[in-house]
Amino acid sequence: MAGMKDPGRAGCIFCKIVSGEIPSTKVYEDEQFLAFLDIHPQSPGHVQVVPKTHYRWIWDVPNIGQYFEVARKIAKAEQKAFSTDWILTKSVGDEISHAHIWVFPNDQVAGDKMDFTGNAAKIRAHLP
Repeated sequence: MAGMKDPGRAGCIFCKIVSGEIPSTKVYEDEQFLAFLDIHPQSPGHVQVVPKTHYRWIWDVPNIGQYFEVARKIAKAEQKAFSTDWILTKSVGDEISHAHIWVFPNDQVAGDKMDFTGNAAKIRAHLP
């Protein structure tokens, strides 16, 4: 059921990031969603987009249209920031039991994927 607590919630790393208990490199935040750089990036600018409320699966997020609009904003900003049309998304949900969408440029883009400060600044510069 949507929004129901699941057994992983108490130790959920994304809930801890949302609450500020664990630091992150934020690229976008509004009242309902947070987007931050992945600490194990596939490419420069690899972002996790999560709802601030804990939901197990992306399909449980009641305002899923708004959720995907945030992912779209990130993808469009990444296209400009990393000079590529090729932005990948992934939403398997098997690694962390909190709804999340990976949004990241292809692995052929130039840059250091571990330059969190620089990559975040590039993405934020192209957000509306």
